[in-house]
Amino acid sequence: MSDNTEKSASERAFRPHVLFICVDQWPGHLFGFAGNQSIETPTIDNLAHSGVHFPNAYSECPICIPARRTLMTGTAPKTHGDRIFQPSLPMPPDMPTLASTFVKAGYQTSATGKLHVYPTRDRIGFEETFIAEEGRSHLGGVDDYEIYLAEKGQAGQQFMHGMSNNEYSWRTWHLPENLHVTNWITQTAAKNIRRRDPTRPSFWYVSYTQPHPPIVPLTSYFERYRTRTVGKPLESEWSNAEDLPYALALNQRLKQPLPPEQYDDMRRAFYAQCTHIDHQIRLLIGSLREEGVLDDTIIVFTSDHGDMLGDHGMYAKRYFYQGSAQIPLILVDYARSKRLQPGSTDQRLVGLQDIMPTLLTMCDIAVPESCDGISMVGEQRRNALYGESLEGVQASRMLTDGRFKLIWYPAGNHFQLFDLQSDPGEMKNLNTHQDFQEVLSRLKQLLMQELYGSDLEWINNGTFVGCEAPELTTPVNRGLSGQRGIHFPPLATSSDPGQVVGFG
Repeated sequence: MSDNTEKSASERAFRPHVLFICVDQWPGHLFGFAGNQSIETPTIDNLAHSGVHFPNAYSECPICIPARRTLMTGTAPKTHGDRIFQPSLPMPPDMPTLASTFVKAGYQTSATGKLHVYPTRDRIGFEETFIAEEGRSHLGGVDDYEIYLAEKGQAGQQFMHGMSNNEYSWRTWHLPENLHVTNWITQTAAKNIRRRDPTRPSFWYVSYTQPHPPIVPLTSYFERYRTRTVGKPLESEWSNAEDLPYALALNQRLKQPLPPEQYDDMRRAFYAQCTHIDHQIRLLIGSLREEGVLDDTIIVFTSDHGDMLGDHGMYAKRYFYQGSAQIPLILVDYARSKRLQPGSTDQRLVGLQDIMPTLLTMCDIAVPESCDGISMVGEQRRNALYGESLEGVQASRMLTDGRFKLIWYPAGNHFQLFDLQSDPGEMKNLNTHQDFQEVLSRLKQLLMQELYGSDLEWINNGTFVGCEAPELTTPVNRGLSGQRGIHFPPLATSSDPGQVVGFG
């Protein structure tokens, strides 16, 4: 047999490992490689320099559970059935998941951190799961991170810091540094890398729960930001208008602006959580290197959605402005591959639905017919991307072609149009600008083609009519946006697992 034939056979037998890192509620602009001068993200910056960055990446439904269903099924919300956040909705039983497809192809698979599925111990196709579900064990399963705390003599102490899972109060971490959830996720994932089956390729899903609130950074990381300028929230004329869309006005009333000094410290604390995660990712890369498999590993980094962080007077997610809907997305191929140009930028429009078909394609695994997504390493491109969030009077819909973005609020029938090329901060609504009426009409037609279900009630004879906005009142937040309690003794199973807690 010739050397060329032997090499070809070896190449055909090679199967790369996959390290899939997901963070929670981290905006796509909040990285050094993305031009942010205030935050330290050296590890993730290096990933971007080692692979491809997709700056036009969006969460099709920027809410935790729907976004993760999209991520794990390769489908849009219309296909997987959730655009509103349904805590007790199981993963579609007849739909292949990212994990189950890799298992079927012979991969050893594990998930560490946040899955955000129901029931909480559903492995959704993974062979092993080690979960940290932010205090949701009452939804039907023990939490591995809370077991760990108990074993370390801190049973039920996860939330003794007193911060809410959906608010922007903050304080430094209250337990020893090694007990922080970010450290536990890293340590557990690194252990899974060490204990891999060397006869099989591995798929490691590592899902960090932060920087999503509660905002509880380690003291050492907050200290490095204490005197640093972290930037001010974006302010726009449209976000201060009296006729603000109902959903936005509701958010502004619920989460009042913080005084400048408090805002700066909150943002420093948020950044501190990000840098902590960035440094912990180094240990995952180090574990791969020491195991001798780093060069044989595909790495992807992304987030389920972002956070407005006070921009335009709003906080958290749900909305289709860049802070909330634009996500980081970096793809690094294995070292010998020539498919991707290290340090490059790919401007194509992509969504979370595209990650599953991309990874499967890169590992030479057939993509299930159920997938809506498009591989990001192929030649196929989409001309527009559709997004949807919530139903009823708080609903919003989005259509972007990569340059222009149309946002529709059915309650009150409000439209917004932004030119992301000249106005990346979305400061100027071009909806009524005469020079952009042709663009507005084109995007409206594309948006209308995407609507389905109850949305069709907001269309009359091919025209957007929306619905009447209710009277605006300030919500009564008795539950402190989903505040957790003391988790020992263990919580009983919730009588209503479908109850939505918090407003974030």
